[in-house]
Formats: sequence, structure tokens, C-alpha cells
Amino acid sequence: MNTALSVRQEFGAQQQTTAVVETASTGVAAQSKAMVEARYIMAMQRPRNWDQVRQDLIAECRRPSFAHNKSAYYRKPIGQGVEGLGIRFVEVALRCMKNVLVETTMIFEDDSKEVHRVSVTDLESNLTYPLDVRVSKTVERSKPADDGSYISVRKNSYGKMVYTVPANDDDLLNKRAAQISKAIRTLGLRIIPGDLQDEAEDIIKSVRMNEAARDPAAERKKIADAFGEIGVKAADLVAYLGHSLDACSPTELVDLRGIYGAIKDGEATWKTVMEHKAEQGGESSESGVKVIPVCSDEEFKKKTPEWRKLIIERKKTVTDLITMIETKTKLSEDQKLTIDAWSHDDE
Repeated sequence: MNTALSVRQEFGAQQQTTAVVETASTGVAAQSKAMVEARYIMAMQRPRNWDQVRQDLIAECRRPSFAHNKSAYYRKPIGQGVEGLGIRFVEVALRCMKNVLVETTMIFEDDSKEVHRVSVTDLESNLTYPLDVRVSKTVERSKPADDGSYISVRKNSYGKMVYTVPANDDDLLNKRAAQISKAIRTLGLRIIPGDLQDEAEDIIKSVRMNEAARDPAAERKKIADAFGEIGVKAADLVAYLGHSLDACSPTELVDLRGIYGAIKDGEATWKTVMEHKAEQGGESSESGVKVIPVCSDEEFKKKTPEWRKLIIERKKTVTDLITMIETKTKLSEDQKLTIDAWSHDDE
């Protein structure tokens, strides 16, 4: 075969070379087909056990190191706040499910962009969800390229010039990985059963809440240090909370950790967090940021029958109910203890 490829003297030799190339292409196609068939055969021979999947996934979610991972669960400042399971959760869940194929293929590229097709396939149900991801080959910088060139320029919200310049290899690698990860998360959540997602979400939030309640001082320091690494100062956190960090409740610490995850993964910025906070109802602090009002004893007493019913009828867990209430009003520690006591009323 090597000899045929090296002969280029006559027309017949050209035909022979073409035949070799066609044979090689046919071989690659046959190999791809065999790999696809092998995956489906293995899926049929070793079907997943959903009880085992649930058991493995719950065990993962209960690990503090996983539950506290910024990409396991995040909170974006949109509307009343958007919370969601992240790419780390999806990766673990798909691994627990088994028989799931994740594929990424570049289907187009030119000087300005790449287009990647990301697909997630459940091999047992033969269900595939595809999504095309566009990755631009540019980045925004505070100054032009080293040679003074740039593609475009604009003013940001602070009145400073922002330049669009060609992305280097590292920039492009990071952009590509981030976009593909978001696509895998989106498609993976369509494969993972909703009841498993709900249960995992409750466990992750519960682990975070328990950790914050067990040692709030240590958790507060960890969160402050984490925000410091992304350029958010302790004073900024005080402006967001409307009080000192020492007065943080476990719920607020959990909320901050979720926001940190969203910022770290590029789902939000500190500026959007503060803008969202300012749009929410409540009393204004000296910094101009609106603060969630404190729940008075009268208000708590008035709402007690409604809230207690949710606990008694098991429509809400204690953690879920407190989280829901504190999106509109801040509870005192005594009020939280009262809510927790409701879960033992029927014992």
C-alpha cells in the first residue's frame, strides 16, 4: 500500500492512489459503524438499574466536597432568582446512569468562528438531543492588541473603551470548553429524569445549609475568600447583604455560595447581581441597595397556619420552606427553630 501511494508517474498510478484513499475512507467508515453498534450492543446487554443509579447519585450528592462545588449547583440573579444544577452534577449523573454517549464534533470553521455539534444520546432508549454551539474567535480586552490593531471598539457601562481583538490559543480553548460544557449541561438535564434532579437538588442545598449552620464562621471565611479571588471585596458583600458578614444566616451563606458559582462559571457578573438586588422589593440601605425586610412577629404569626400546613403535609421540607420564605422576608433564628419544630409535630 505504501508503494502505491508513492508512485505518481502515470495515469494508472493516479488511479491506484485514489483507490487506496477510497479504501482507507471505507475502512474508517466501517470502524465508526462498528463502534456505534458495539455501544448499543453493550447497552442492551448491560441495561441500567434505576434503583442503583439513584443510590449512586444520592451518595455523590451527599459528599460535602461535591455539594459545595461551584459547578454542582448555582444561583443566577434573574427575576426572582434562577437556581439550577451545573455541569459537575450532570457529569456525575450521566456517569451513574451509564449507557449515555456524549459526542462533540466541529461541523464548521472559518476565520471568525467555529461551530460545534454537541449531542447526548441515551443508548437504551435510542434518544438523542443535539445542539449546535457557536464559538467566536474574538475576545474583549481593555486595550488593543500588541501591534495596536483591533476588530471593533465600544464603551462599557462604566464609560471605558472595550476592544474586540482576535483570541489567542488559550482564549479560544477556554471559550470552546465553556460553551461546550454549557451545551452538555443543557442536553444532559433533558436525559436525566426530573425526579432524580429534584431529589439531588434538595440534598445539595441541605448539605450546604447544614455545613453553614454547623460552623457559620468557617463557612463565612471560605465564601469571602472565594469571592475575593474573583475580585469581589468583603465590602461589596456587605453592600449586597445590607449588614455585616458576621450577621449572615446559614440561608444567606448558601445563597452567596450559589451566586459565587454562577459568577465563576460565567453565568453572571457581580454588576448584574447588584443590579438585580436593587430591583427587588424591600427597604433601601445607605448604599442604595434594596434589602429584604425582616419578618415581624405579627407577620410570622399570621403566616404560621399556611406555612405549617406545608410542613405537616410534607409538601415542603424545612430547608425548602425557609429558603422560599427568605426570598421575600428575612427570618430570625427563633422563627427558623419554630419552623423546624413543626416537622416533629406528628411524631
